[in-house]
Amino acid sequence: MLARIRALKLLSECDGDHIWSVEHCRKQGVPEEWILEMVDGYESGFNHDRETIYYGDKPVVQFEGIRDFDLALRLATFLKVRTEDILATQFSRRSVVRAIKEKFEDD
Repeated sequence: MLARIRALKLLSECDGDHIWSVEHCRKQGVPEEWILEMVDGYESGFNHDRETIYYGDKPVVQFEGIRDFDLALRLATFLKVRTEDILATQFSRRSVVRAIKEKFEDD
């Protein structure tokens, strides 16, 4: 199982804008059952750079991984943070992740 200190470390690495490879998730200690539940395939869009998925420095057409936004929400639940209010008041994935992290800055 995941220890609280490991969960907080994982949360600190999330920003809401990235997709983690399955390999990276495993190296970072994301529980295997979470990986299997959250892994998904993503396709790049090439109209704007912000739609393009990069692996390393190279753009890829398709990528299998876990959005760090979804991981942050899962970690918040594991750490007993109520996310309903955060999701209702924040308007971007990045701001949701930041608000979750702020719950632990006061501890």
